[in-house]
Amino acid sequence: MTSYTFSRELRLLTPAQFKSVFTDPKKASSAEITLLAIPNGLPHPRIGLTVPKRHVKRANQRNRVKRIIRESFRLSQHAIPDIDIVVLVRGGVMDLDDAQLRTLVDKLWRKLSRRFNG
Repeated sequence: MTSYTFSRELRLLTPAQFKSVFTDPKKASSAEITLLAIPNGLPHPRIGLTVPKRHVKRANQRNRVKRIIRESFRLSQHAIPDIDIVVLVRGGVMDLDDAQLRTLVDKLWRKLSRRFNG
């Protein structure tokens, strides 16, 4: 049975792991969100989130954005190639409601997957 958990091994945890993604990434982006990714050599993808206070002022709003992105990743993880992904969020993300944000992130996962598979 396929597991849809979001365990610790699916997250980028250390600054070094984040930094490695910024070296020479492939990108998928929209006006509100940019995904940077590199191959990771592991049997699963990993994700790291950056939602700066400068763009999303309130903690509850930052948490909402992170929760929706994490949930989308959790459900899409088996369709994503084995890569490390850093999600960069910009200010326009606050203009999106939950459904729009989820749709946008799902579209970006597919776009990024095509960059690595196609």
